[in-house]
This record gives sequence, C-alpha cells and structure tokens, in this order.
Amino acid sequence: MAEPATATQAAAPAVSLLKDELDIVIPTIRNLDFLEMWRPFFQPYHLIIVQDGDPSKTIKVPEGFDYELYNRNDINRILGPKASCISFKDSACRCFGYMVSKKKYIFTIDDDCFYLGFCYYGQKLNPLIVLMGDLDTLVQICVAKDPSGKAINALEQHIKNLLSPSTPFFFNTLYDPFREGADFVRGYPFSLREGVPTAASHGLWLNIPDYDAPTQLVKPLERNTRYVDAVLTIPKGTLFPMCGMNLAFNRELIGPAMYFGLMGDGQPIGRYDDMWAGWCTKVICDHLGLGVKTGLPYIFHSKASNPFVNLRKEYKGIYWQEEIIPFFQQAVLPKDCTTVQKCYIELAKQVKEKLSKVDPYFDKLADAMVTWIEAWDELNPTGPVPNGKAA
Repeated sequence: MAEPATATQAAAPAVSLLKDELDIVIPTIRNLDFLEMWRPFFQPYHLIIVQDGDPSKTIKVPEGFDYELYNRNDINRILGPKASCISFKDSACRCFGYMVSKKKYIFTIDDDCFYLGFCYYGQKLNPLIVLMGDLDTLVQICVAKDPSGKAINALEQHIKNLLSPSTPFFFNTLYDPFREGADFVRGYPFSLREGVPTAASHGLWLNIPDYDAPTQLVKPLERNTRYVDAVLTIPKGTLFPMCGMNLAFNRELIGPAMYFGLMGDGQPIGRYDDMWAGWCTKVICDHLGLGVKTGLPYIFHSKASNPFVNLRKEYKGIYWQEEIIPFFQQAVLPKDCTTVQKCYIELAKQVKEKLSKVDPYFDKLADAMVTWIEAWDELNPTGPVPNGKAA
C-alpha cells in the first residue's frame, strides 16, 4: 500500500546545505493541496507560486509553507510593458518565478506530480469510491517510490546532480562518474576528468509519460513503470526535449536562458515552452562550457492531459520543429558572447533572421526574447541578493 512521505525520509544534509540557496517555483491555476505530500521535502524551502489565469481567483496554500504568490496583476505591475514577454494561460508563466527569485538554485515542479494510493480498512479500493465521497474511505497521497519502496526525494537528487560536475566532452559508459559506486572507466581521458559545472538537472517521470498528442492518441493506456537508476550528462552538441515538470538549475549559471517563450493565450502554439527553453539552454551551455544532466530523479506524473486539446496546441509545433531543431543544431555563437545574456540576445537575433521565414510568430518570439533579457537585467542588476518579494 502506498504510504505518505515521512519527515525521516527527507534528506537532512541536502536540506540544510541549500535551504537558503534554493527556491521552488510552481505554476498553478488551482489550490496547492498537492504540497501536503511533499511537505517533508519542500517545507524547509521558500516557494514562489506563479498563478496563471484569472487573477481574482484565490489560490489556497497549505499552512506552514514559506511562500510568495504572484498573479497576472502582479506581473503587470512589476514588469510594466515588459510583462508582454510572460505567457498567459499557459504553464510557461513559471519563468516569471525564475526572474524574481534571488536564490542561486531553482527547482520547478508541476502541481499534478504526486501519487494516489487508495485503501479501505487496509484493502485496495476502486478509486471511483473515492470520487463518490465514501466517508469510510481513507485516501493517502504520497510521492513516487523507488524499486525498494522508499519515497523519492526528488529535490535531494537534483541537488546532488547540480553540485557534482558534468562530463559533456567525452561519454562515460558508467554514466555519471561522480555518483556513489561509479567512476571513470578505462580509456577516459584524465585531462577531462575534472568535468565542468552543472547548469541544469533534468528529471524524469513514472506513470504518465511526457508524450506529444499523436503519441498519446495511439498509446492512450501506456504508462511508464521503468525506473532506471542512472544519471548521465547530455553530450556537447546533442539537443534534448526538456520537460519543465521536474527540473532544477543553477540560476546564477544559466538563469537568463530559462525563458519559456510565448505560449498560450493569443499565441499560435503551446506545449513547446519548456522545450524551447531547453534548446536555447543547451546551445548556450555548450558554448560556455557548462553541463546538463538527465535521468534521476523520478516524480510520479498523475494526470494525463487531454490529447485532443494538446493536439490543438501542438499541431503547428509538430511541423515547425522539423525546422526549429536543425536551426539549433547549426547555431553558432560568436566568441565575444561570454555571458548568458549576450548569448541569448545573439540567439534572438538568429531566430529573427532564420526562423521568421517559417512563420511570423518567430519574429514576435525573437522580440520577446530580447524583452525577457531586458526585464531580467532590470530585476537582477547586480546579481543575487537576499530573498524578498519583488517591489
């Protein structure tokens, strides 16, 4: 039977190490009851909640969490005209939380990442009974479990990934050589064993896979039950489809590149926000000599989105990605691009020059990329400062 996470399962060393250096960013349109199952892991940290949709709606947060909440009115007030670069009615709005954070590290998670275990006086119960409100039903909510049955502290694993080097220049066949029980294999160049700083840690999902709409439609019942105990560095020159529902990154190293684009209301495309950020981030990391890891930790993705709604959001992107991906594969940044901001402005210039022919949307997106950097620099003029809600 599924058991709720307990305080003893939280990793004290990791929590105490980065408690004052990491913000958790959550985009949402609903009450955040899901935080209860993450309480042992998340409560020591500061939360930044970005409310999407109707700003007049009240979002309830469980007691005991340290958080700040921003809605669309706050975004407009803080950014003024530059608020146009922040998506509306789309989870891409989460990147506003990255901008206003003052911490070194960011962990972002979706509000549908949890596990439901149903029991009825110790017996398994049909979830339908729970939905009908049977008062004799006990519903226990918990986080994902590893194969041993232990609750997965996703945040702890992300911290481990970020605090250990990456190896993007030469692939280690034992995956991450800095994990306990692993090392560099025979033939790995000693000159590359120091590794490079890790800018981003990309986690995976159990249960509902992160599929596009066509794959959802042909595999409606498919669930991911495979837990692969591995972390690896994505090699230099290799792109990947980044998913924003279980992601951590070093804000000081790569924060300005984590722009989730223009998606949602008023835009011709959706569900490409995190992937756009991932492609931009990976090109910039390769240029600046930074690393990106993927693999552990897993979270339990509990809710499958509607594939027909997703298809309506994605269909242009499915065509466009056949030109977008070659664009990023061929993108070259000049040597004088020595900061993330300079790299990102250069990418925006190349997007306008080379992708605007695909659709006028990319001309608008390129302008928004520049606006994003301008807004980032306005809110972060001298680097990280002690945390506090934006004025």
